[in-house]
Amino acid sequence: MIASERTVVRGLRAAEETPRRRRVDAWVVLSYALLTLGAAAMVFPFAWMLLSSFKPYREILSFSILPERFTLANYVEVVTGTAFPQWLLNSVIVAVGTTASVLFFCALVGYVLATLKFPFKNVIFILILSTLMVPTEMLVIPWFVMSAEYGWVNTYWGLMFPGLIPGFGVFLMRQFFQTLPRDLFDAGRIDGVSEFGLFWRIGLPLVGPGLAALGIFAFIGNWNAYLWPLIVGQRPEMRTIPVGISNFSGEAATQWNLIMSASSLAIVPVLIIFLIFQKQIIEGVVLTGVKG
Repeated sequence: MIASERTVVRGLRAAEETPRRRRVDAWVVLSYALLTLGAAAMVFPFAWMLLSSFKPYREILSFSILPERFTLANYVEVVTGTAFPQWLLNSVIVAVGTTASVLFFCALVGYVLATLKFPFKNVIFILILSTLMVPTEMLVIPWFVMSAEYGWVNTYWGLMFPGLIPGFGVFLMRQFFQTLPRDLFDAGRIDGVSEFGLFWRIGLPLVGPGLAALGIFAFIGNWNAYLWPLIVGQRPEMRTIPVGISNFSGEAATQWNLIMSASSLAIVPVLIIFLIFQKQIIEGVVLTGVKG
C-alpha cells in the first residue's frame, strides 16, 4: 500500500510539473527567437555593407544582396587612390592617444574619489557627473575658440583634448575601486607604500575588467567621432576616417562603392580590439554597478 501511494503521489507531482515545464520551454523558445531576430537586425546592415563593398559601382544600388561579380577594385581605389592611409593614421593616433589618457587619468581620479577622504569629495563627484548632462554641441564653440586662441587647430592635440578625461570614465573607475577591500590599501600604507604606489601596484591590477571596458568605450567613441574632428581638422591631411569618408558624398554624386569599402576597412581595428578583450569587456560591464 505504501509503495502504491508513493507511486500515485509521484504521478500527481509529475502531472503538475509537466505544464510548468511546457510553459518554461515555450518562454525559452520565444526568448531565443526574439534574440535571434534582434541579432539578425543588428548584423544585417554590416553584412550588406561588406557584400556591397565587393560590388562594382553599377551594381551598388541594385536590390540583390550578393554581388553578381566580386571585385576588389573598390578596396584598391580606396587604399591607393585616396588619402585613406593618412586618415587611418590620424584616427589611430587620436584614438590610441585619447584612450591612453582616459585609462590613466580616469583611473587616478576614480581611485582618489573612492579611497581617500577629503572635504567636499561628494560635491566634486557630483560636479563631475553633471558634465554628462551637457550636450557636446553646446561645447563645440567654446572648444573651437580656445583651440584657435592657443593654436590647436589642425593639430593632433586639438583633435584629442576634449576627450582626455571624460566624466563617464571617472564614474566607471570609481565604481570599480569602491568594490576593492580597504584592508589591502591599509596594509600597504602600514608597509610604507605611497598613495601613488597603492594606486599603481595594488589598485590598477585589480580593476583590469573596468580598464578594459573603459578602454574599448573610449577607443570606439574617438574612432567614430565626426563633429569635432570635422571642425578642428580643417586641412585635408588632418582628417580622420569618418570625416574622410564623408568626402565621398558630394552634390553631384555619391560614391557608394568607396563608402562601403572604406567603412568595411574602418571597422577592422575595432573588431580586433573587441575580440582580444571581449572577456574583460563583458566582465567590466557586468561588475560596473556592484557597489555604489
